[in-house]
Amino acid sequence: MPSVFTYKFDTPVYKGTSSFNTGLFINGQFVDGSDGETIDVINPTNGKLVTKISAGTAKDVDTAVAAAQKAFDTTWGLHVAGAVRGKLLGRLADLMEERADELAALEALDNGKTFSWAKTSDVVASVGCIRYYSGWADKHSGKVIETSEDKLAYTRNEPIGVVGQIIPWNFPLMMLSWKLGPALATGCTIVLKPSEFTPLTALRMCELVQEAGFPAGVVNIVNGLGSAVGQAIAEHPHIEKVAFTGSTAVGRKIMEAAARTNLKKVTLELGGKSPNIIFDDADIEKAVSWAVHGIFWNHGQACCAGSRIFVQEGIYDEFLKRFTEKARSLKIGDPFEPGAYQGPQVSQIQYDRIMGYINSGVEQGATLHLGGERHGDEGFFIRPTIFTNTQPSMKIVQEEIFGPVGVVIKFSSSDPDDIIRQANDTIYGLAAAVFTQDINRALETAHKLHAGTVWINSANQLHPQIPFGGVKQSGIGRELGEYALANYSNVKAVHVNLGHTI
Repeated sequence: MPSVFTYKFDTPVYKGTSSFNTGLFINGQFVDGSDGETIDVINPTNGKLVTKISAGTAKDVDTAVAAAQKAFDTTWGLHVAGAVRGKLLGRLADLMEERADELAALEALDNGKTFSWAKTSDVVASVGCIRYYSGWADKHSGKVIETSEDKLAYTRNEPIGVVGQIIPWNFPLMMLSWKLGPALATGCTIVLKPSEFTPLTALRMCELVQEAGFPAGVVNIVNGLGSAVGQAIAEHPHIEKVAFTGSTAVGRKIMEAAARTNLKKVTLELGGKSPNIIFDDADIEKAVSWAVHGIFWNHGQACCAGSRIFVQEGIYDEFLKRFTEKARSLKIGDPFEPGAYQGPQVSQIQYDRIMGYINSGVEQGATLHLGGERHGDEGFFIRPTIFTNTQPSMKIVQEEIFGPVGVVIKFSSSDPDDIIRQANDTIYGLAAAVFTQDINRALETAHKLHAGTVWINSANQLHPQIPFGGVKQSGIGRELGEYALANYSNVKAVHVNLGHTI
């Protein structure tokens, strides 16, 4: 039998105990992986072992898919009315809300994000997402389409079937909710792989799914490495759709695997190198605050991070001064420390990757204006880092760093089209931000940017009602909103002859 993880939190901001199983969750039960292997879960604050979780294999994915298919065919899918699915999702949202502190504490322990951010942002957004899709479960309707008086024609939105979902480590609970919500609302069954770095909230959620009353096999969670479980999901012939959030490089592999096997549908929410454009007439204090949030939120570990900060020459010096002061004032420390804004990066691997980019920026001639160094003596902490005097070809300008590293770039007023060219000079197109008090300029700029999301006078704001996704190499399809329902539905057209004869 898989082991039970029990952790007592005794911190200034949260005191409580969390206890749950660390096995694979298949067909409503926790089981060991088929080969008995485990994966270490490391606390990024100190690099020490938190617990071990069962490691799944391709064989375990087969078992989970079989359970999901049986549930789809017998107790879910078209066998359960949308109103019932909505009620269960609503109950799940209530349970998450009741355990908000515990879920936030697990996110902080596992991921390194601060307890405060996890509770007020991640958990709130996750509950909101599940509750939002609970309302859609009985409203994703087809249409009656007029053709002639002797025919009734209509469409049905039917669940795809068994879907595979692979989520990243930067927002474990939120990404879980983004994936579960629309899939369950439309009647699909799920085989989901959490990141091996941050599996704890997904495993805790298994018990909440059970408590909410979802039938066995509707939600299956298979821990494991991407090379084993992730690949098995992407290649599985009986998974009809795969949703992935993560790097562009892995997204390409998943798309290739889907095409090579059963042509399963694919949605990909991938990397970004988001431009943040600040014009001379912007409210500079507001722009500074949002720019800090845009790049240093979640320790820079956000695909939509505003990592390229373009500032018009008239306010460049003043902006840089205030931006530097604000970044320097951010409190770095233990995620459970009161007032902490930034915790550690998620892992040694990610820490080393970010430091590699910082070193490359220095080597390629950029000015290291702030930070660029470790914080503290243990854990994976990196100080907020700002580069200036960059060139467009530099790695720190072109590639996604996924850490607290931003580049501040001066642009001229003489050529209004030049800033659009610079902002769009990237393989990515996930998000962007524009700061100006001229609404015409704001909208004109927003419409010219190659991005799936553009924020005006704000940054990194996400709502379950509003679609999110990218263009170019930032992905395919949209998460959130009504748009996400299409990812998990097949449209069937039905023709009814009312008397016409050939």
